[in-house]
Amino acid sequence: MTATDVQLPSAPPRAARVATWLYFGLNGFAVGMWVVHIPSIEQKTGITHSTLGLLLLVLGGAAFIGMQVAGPLVDKLGQRRLVPAAGILLGIALAGPGLATNWWTLGLTLILVGFGNGSIDVGMNAQAVVVERGYPRPIMAAFHAMWSIGGAIAAVIGAATLRADVPTEVTLALSGLLCIAIALAASRFLLEATVPDEEDADDGAPREKPPAKLVWALGALAFGLMLSEGVANDWAALHFRDILDTSVSTAAFAYGAFAVAMTVGRFLTDRVAAVVGPAAIVRWGAAMAAVGLTLVIVVPWVPVALVGWAIFGLGLAGGVPQLFTAAGNLDPRSSGALMARVVGLGYVGLLAGPALIGGLAHWMPLNIAFILPVVLCVLTFFGGPILKRAPANR
Repeated sequence: MTATDVQLPSAPPRAARVATWLYFGLNGFAVGMWVVHIPSIEQKTGITHSTLGLLLLVLGGAAFIGMQVAGPLVDKLGQRRLVPAAGILLGIALAGPGLATNWWTLGLTLILVGFGNGSIDVGMNAQAVVVERGYPRPIMAAFHAMWSIGGAIAAVIGAATLRADVPTEVTLALSGLLCIAIALAASRFLLEATVPDEEDADDGAPREKPPAKLVWALGALAFGLMLSEGVANDWAALHFRDILDTSVSTAAFAYGAFAVAMTVGRFLTDRVAAVVGPAAIVRWGAAMAAVGLTLVIVVPWVPVALVGWAIFGLGLAGGVPQLFTAAGNLDPRSSGALMARVVGLGYVGLLAGPALIGGLAHWMPLNIAFILPVVLCVLTFFGGPILKRAPANR
C-alpha cells in the first residue's frame, strides 16, 4: 500500500455525495440567513455601523479559531462525528442573533455562529475530499456550488419573510431547526476513511510528512483567490454606484453577474479539471479573473463592466476547490489539520480583502484599488504549478 492509499468502497459513494451536498447547502443557507437579517438585527440591537464592523471581526475571528480546533478533531474523532456536531452547533447558534438585544449579547451569539461556521467549513471540506476519492473524476467544485445555492435559497426565503414582517427571531430559530434536522438526517451517510498505518508502505519505511512549505504555498494561493472573491462580494455593487454612477437597482446586477457566473463555473469546473488537471484550473482561472477585473478597472461602460464582473467570477470559480482537494490529499492521517491551515488562510483573505480595498479607496478611486486583486490573480497564475507537487487525488 502506498503512502496515499485510502480504503474506500469500490462503487462510487453516491449517498455520501448527496449528504455532503446537503452539508454544503446547509452552511451556505445558514450564512445567508444571517447576512440577510443583518440590517434588522442592527436596528433591533441599536448598534452603530462601526460597532457592527467590530462584531463582524469577532465573528470572523471565531470562525478562524473554529477551523483550527475542528481540523485536528476531524482526524482524531472522525468525520462522521465532527461534521454533524458542527452542523448542529451552527443550527443552534443561528437562533442567537435574533434574540440579541444589545451589542454584547449579539457579540456572544456571533462567537458561537463563527465557531460553528468555521468548524463545519473544515469538516465538510474534509468529507468532500474523502467522497471524491471514491469517484474516477473530480467532484469538489460542485460541492462549493451547493454552498452558493444554499446562500441563494436563504436570500429568497429571507426576503420573503422580511416582506411578510415575520419576526427575525422566529425566522432564524426556524432556520436553525432546519439546519439541525438536515445535519442529523445526512449524518448516517457520511464516510469515514481508513488510512494506512505509519509503516504500511511497501518498503516498510515510515511515511513522510508533507513539506510545510507546500502546505503554506497552497494556503497563500487560497488567500489570494479568496481575497479577490471577498472584494467582489463587498465592492462590486459599490463600484457600479460610485464609479459608473448607476442607480442602486442597477448596481445590484454587478454582484449578481459575479455570483451567477461563479456558481455556474463551479458546476462546470469538475468536468474541465478531469481533462486539464487542477494546476491548469488554478492558473488559467486566475488569468481569466485578472482579465475580467482589468475590464472592470479600465472600461467605464456598464455593459462591459457587467461582462468583466462575470468573467471575474467564472475565473475564480474553480481555483479554491482544487486547492482544498490538494491540501486534503497531502496526508490522509492529518487531512483535517492540513485543510484547517489552507482553509483558514483562505478565510483570512476573504475577510481582509474588503477591508484592504476600503483602506485603499481613501487614497485612490475605487476601480484603481482593484489593481490589488488583479496582482494577486497574476501571482496565482505563476504560483499555480505548485499543485503538480501535491499527490494525485486518486
